[in-house]
Amino acid sequence: MLAKAPALTIGIEEEYQIIDPETRELTSYITQFLNEGSFLIERELKPEFLQSQVELGTEVCANIAELHHELTHQRGSILHLAEQQGLKIVSAGTHPFSHWIKQEVTPKERYYGLLEELQMLARRLLIFGMHIHIGIEDRDFAIDCMNVMRYMVPHIAALATSSPFWMGRNTGLKSYRAVLFSDLPRTGLPDYFPDWHAFEGFVNSLVHTGCIPDGSKIWWDVRPHSQFPTLEFRMCDACTTIDEAIAIAALLQAIVAWLWDLRQRNLTFRVYRRDLIEENRWRAIRYGIDGNLIDWGKEQEKPARWLVRELLRLVDPYVEQLGSREFIEPIYHILEHGTSADRQLGVYKATDGDMRAVVDHLIAETAQGAVHPD
Repeated sequence: MLAKAPALTIGIEEEYQIIDPETRELTSYITQFLNEGSFLIERELKPEFLQSQVELGTEVCANIAELHHELTHQRGSILHLAEQQGLKIVSAGTHPFSHWIKQEVTPKERYYGLLEELQMLARRLLIFGMHIHIGIEDRDFAIDCMNVMRYMVPHIAALATSSPFWMGRNTGLKSYRAVLFSDLPRTGLPDYFPDWHAFEGFVNSLVHTGCIPDGSKIWWDVRPHSQFPTLEFRMCDACTTIDEAIAIAALLQAIVAWLWDLRQRNLTFRVYRRDLIEENRWRAIRYGIDGNLIDWGKEQEKPARWLVRELLRLVDPYVEQLGSREFIEPIYHILEHGTSADRQLGVYKATDGDMRAVVDHLIAETAQGAVHPD
């Protein structure tokens, strides 16, 4: 029997920074948001480990047009709630200058447990990401897709870079968030798994030996979700603009559609060793789209922009089928003009290193296109 085609439903979770508009610093305010938010917005507010963070997730969407509608209203909802409290919201992988040591832990048992296990690594985790879910009901195809998608992780991560600063310093990297997160166990690229049974056995081994309570504590850049029939992509910094977040989601959905079509024709994309892909992952973290990646099929260096364009050409028929053409266009703008990290560095240079100006820039870009509740 042929496996059923994946639904390709799609959703986005975003982690936002809560900003004091006077100091431009992060402020510990999530407890007040949780107490008062239900009266102001019709969305579930999810606390994060630190009180200066808040997470919101879209509804499950059938297509990219629905996702765009959801995300514009999601951003509008959290901006509205923050404005009611005299605060601002930023979407970016790190705050340009706030210090992790000043952040308060959210008073929940699960976070105290995380702090006990990870110690200073957890306290230092002042980072903000975007997670994209693609609906894939067939578990074996989800594993096949994960195996192949590891190769594209650096390409996608390079497009989403938004964390060049850390504690008031220009790190020289485009995604410092990825470096900080990589200090945790069970992060980065997954290994190769031949099928769902092998992956399930791996998770069960970790659970039975007391390493993790369940599969949700596996934090790879791409993973099958532990509760939902989705493949979750976790490699991205929080995207500063709505349009860039939607474009990256549209690209990921088109890649999955392409891989399904290959599978139906008894074809696949070559699977590469994890350590080879790690070389590209490092280059994406360091240089974003300004550097070179390795085309491992040809064993040649190529500009990251060139390789992303090649990927766009491969999935172009599926973009058309999915009706995502207008929503994927911002990726071409990124390739021409740079990512959020590049724009932040431009503001930093133009203002002689004024980090407050960088925060103001991020506040303005985060709000672009957001639809406030009536």
